[in-house]
Amino acid sequence: MSVPPSKSHGRKSITASLKPRDLMDQNPRLSGVWTAQIITLFPDAFPGVLGESLTGRALKDRKWALETIDLRRFGDGKHRNVDDTPAGGGAGMVLRADVVGNAIDHAIAQSRAPRPLIYLSPRGKRFDQKMAQDWSKLAGLIMLCGRFEGVDQRVLDHYNIKEVSLGDFVMTGGELAAQAMIDATVRLLPDVLGNAESTVDESHSNGLLEHPQYTRPAEWMGREIPEVLTSGNHAKVAEWRKEQSETLTQHRRPDLWANKVKEDE
Repeated sequence: MSVPPSKSHGRKSITASLKPRDLMDQNPRLSGVWTAQIITLFPDAFPGVLGESLTGRALKDRKWALETIDLRRFGDGKHRNVDDTPAGGGAGMVLRADVVGNAIDHAIAQSRAPRPLIYLSPRGKRFDQKMAQDWSKLAGLIMLCGRFEGVDQRVLDHYNIKEVSLGDFVMTGGELAAQAMIDATVRLLPDVLGNAESTVDESHSNGLLEHPQYTRPAEWMGREIPEVLTSGNHAKVAEWRKEQSETLTQHRRPDLWANKVKEDE
């Protein structure tokens, strides 16, 4: 099968006047850069919000790369069909194993380094900060965005694809989930954030929710910044922030607090 080249993001020098979509280009792939390859029926959905702010700047600066693979190009017949009715009956349509398999083979062939296969699925393991940290240490990911009633189980079994969920809810497709997970991962890459310490103190980085944040003005609507934060005593500030994180976690996420206590035992 002759397949048109995948679209790649973050491959050319751009100016501030360009829109996020203009980050797409057919330039050669960049070696040694963390890369997300996205298999999707909606390649135009990317880079989406990933083309904005810090992730967009890092994409432009080639600190990471994004490639979309249009699943429709691997469809069967004149109309490029990608789905069919569920075996055994039922509502909806299922993405075909042969179509998805060809797209995955293409993605693997285009990869400069081994990348795990991820299927965005509501029945998968729930995505969390630890997973984002682990992914940021890899060469990148191949992410399969589902649609309709999902993907033929045989293709998931054949390629040993890991199913990952954004949360306990159902979306119309995996594109938004993929963008959220990529954002959480890319911001952990070296030099993407202006201050590396930003990823150390934030929620979930150490198993706790982040402490409250304040800034100017010192007083607003009768509410003042906690005195300890303006005391100049860094040790007391650190102690206050730790106490606040622990209290918030206990009250809002008892599940996280239980895990934290267990880890500290």
